[in-house]
Amino acid sequence: MNDVIYLCPGQGAQAVGMGRAWHEASAAARAVFDEADRVLGDQLGAPLSQLCFDGPAERLNQTDVSQPAIYACSIASARGLAEAAGEPALTATAGLSLGEYTALSLAGVFDFAAGLKLVAARGRLMQEAAEASEGGMVALIGADETQAEEVCQKAGQGEILVGANYNAPGQIVLSGHQTACDRAVEIAGEIGLRATALTVAGAFHSPLMQPAADRMAEILAGVAMQPPTCPVWSNVTAEKHDPENPELLRQRLVEQIVQPVRWAQGCAAMAAEHAESAYHELAPGSVLRGLMRRIDRNVKVTSHDEP
Repeated sequence: MNDVIYLCPGQGAQAVGMGRAWHEASAAARAVFDEADRVLGDQLGAPLSQLCFDGPAERLNQTDVSQPAIYACSIASARGLAEAAGEPALTATAGLSLGEYTALSLAGVFDFAAGLKLVAARGRLMQEAAEASEGGMVALIGADETQAEEVCQKAGQGEILVGANYNAPGQIVLSGHQTACDRAVEIAGEIGLRATALTVAGAFHSPLMQPAADRMAEILAGVAMQPPTCPVWSNVTAEKHDPENPELLRQRLVEQIVQPVRWAQGCAAMAAEHAESAYHELAPGSVLRGLMRRIDRNVKVTSHDEP
């Protein structure tokens, strides 16, 4: 496979059974799950592969499990694809939220095990920050950024409420205090927008995650990072990471926990620069293919939820 861009899913793509087909079909994918089980041991209460394949859903959906589970599943599918079709010549990589760690690992910034430890720590810290704060998230359907700002201003009323995920045109997620999220649903309806409260552990990509960001900064400081072998797009800036500046990369990964994910802007910029590339979405799910359809209809994404 030549001239390939890998898109790496984020939290919310998890589902019981994820990765099982790759595990059964590919020795390379199986080796990833075996390594993940070795690296994490019993720190999640059960082997990671068992949680991916058999659940239960309530545990898989918890942030401390879903983040390392998605990371491992994505890398397993990438290794399985390489085993079947040869190592791709990657033009670029990008990942949604935690998927940015997958994208960085695929670009050689750190190896699979180091990335898995980072993502497991990130999931645990975000879970703890969520449990320590009364936070939530609300999806606005049909809103542009100006309308999202209006809802935040009217519903905030002295509490935190911010734009958290700019996923695609007309799909923006707000994040903040639970009571502000409840008000946002009402206010959105009043100005003609559809709003849905999301079933999430907390207010991700908002200032309520600052305790997780502070701890993550300490952990990232101790991790060696290599220059990426291909461009990796940043969630925070919607631009390519500077390959010569590992300190800035660490800073962006810390900011990413409390800053909005600018997925729509990043994908639009990437599509403009790499119109001829083949876009492949790694397992699990096909969320990113659906978002890209709304961002740029000319970009066709092939999903690899199963071999």
